Amino acid sequence: MIGRSSGDPYAQFHKETEILYKNKETEKKYKIAFVVQRYGLDVNGGAEFHCRLIAERMAKYFDVEVLTTCAIDYMTWKNEYVAGVEELNGLKIRRFPVDFPRDVSKFNKFSSNIFGRKHSEADEIEWMKLQGPYSTQLFDHIEKSKKDYDYFIFFTYLYCTTFFGLPLVKDKAILVPTAHDEPPIYLSIFKSLFNIPQAIIYNTEEEKSFLNSKFKNEGILSDIVGIGIDIPKDINENDFIEKYNFDNFLIYVGRIDESKGCKQLFEYFLKFKNETGSELKLVLLGNPVMKIPTHPDIACLGFVNDQDKYNAIKASKILIMPSKYESLSMVLLEAWHCKKPVLVNGQCEVLKGQCIRSNAGLWYENYEEFRECLDLLLADEHLRDQLGNRGRKFVDENYSWENIEKKYLDLIERVTK
Repeated sequence: MIGRSSGDPYAQFHKETEILYKNKETEKKYKIAFVVQRYGLDVNGGAEFHCRLIAERMAKYFDVEVLTTCAIDYMTWKNEYVAGVEELNGLKIRRFPVDFPRDVSKFNKFSSNIFGRKHSEADEIEWMKLQGPYSTQLFDHIEKSKKDYDYFIFFTYLYCTTFFGLPLVKDKAILVPTAHDEPPIYLSIFKSLFNIPQAIIYNTEEEKSFLNSKFKNEGILSDIVGIGIDIPKDINENDFIEKYNFDNFLIYVGRIDESKGCKQLFEYFLKFKNETGSELKLVLLGNPVMKIPTHPDIACLGFVNDQDKYNAIKASKILIMPSKYESLSMVLLEAWHCKKPVLVNGQCEVLKGQCIRSNAGLWYENYEEFRECLDLLLADEHLRDQLGNRGRKFVDENYSWENIEKKYLDLIERVTK
């Protein structure tokens, strides 16, 4: 749990608000369960990391528990953590075993049939079970212990933990869908899911607009919140340059995966190099789940600690985000905090919207636009500085932890009424 030390800039805010969030019958702090598919310091996925940051912040106001599985690897859902209760950063974590690991080959074959052929609702439910992680013990705990929690906050619509867990406690459920326009969301089994929670917390205007349009759920209590970011105090680009011997580089931060647009990024980057003769390098920070082209100007450093990550972003020319499917890009916020411009895939309405609202990034929808944007940004240091400064202002005004916490507290108060 993040303590209320004298150095906490929101200490008075915490003191004034914590007395408001109590169960009127018991006079105890609300007990809130965060439900997510994987959880831990070893878990670096976007939604899972998002959940951890929010849960730790909310523990200043509520009695918080995390309900999750024993899995670390989202591809296999293999049980790796020990089942049971542990404490992590001051929070109680209850871990439940996954019933069966995911057979990736079987799942991919089944998915091809689901998304390419006529099928039944029973087929879609079977797809969801194969998607995983399916944990009978987790679902039993949610159902049998419903009375022990005041609210359940479910993260991510896409996995079994939410699909099978949320309906069991729908009168106490808050959903953080982290959804975007992708094939699974068009499955019929999701029609009811987005209409049964007591409230929905969206990440962006684009996510809210898309889900309201698709599921006609405008009547459900909601807010657009997002997430705050935690930045090391001393960011030093020279430390990264000296440690890794890189300068003049484009940086990508995140899982190195074809589904994140990395295959197209490699193709575009190498074509740009061949056509322009540029000395620009591409530095990748993250765990690869696809083959990375062997090239002297493409370097994958794998997973690095936060200090190295922010030093690397600060040392870069531009941050690139090639994904088509995002509900909110935390790494864009991190780059803007470091006053770095971003270049994003304009086919993702969320990323494009973030750039438009911040006026701190450019976007492309094909190779020609990718090249033009990259040429422009690389040639104009003043433009890069302008975009970076606007990005920092945008993050400071919209994504401070004080703002994020207040929005969560306000929504829970409105649900209570």
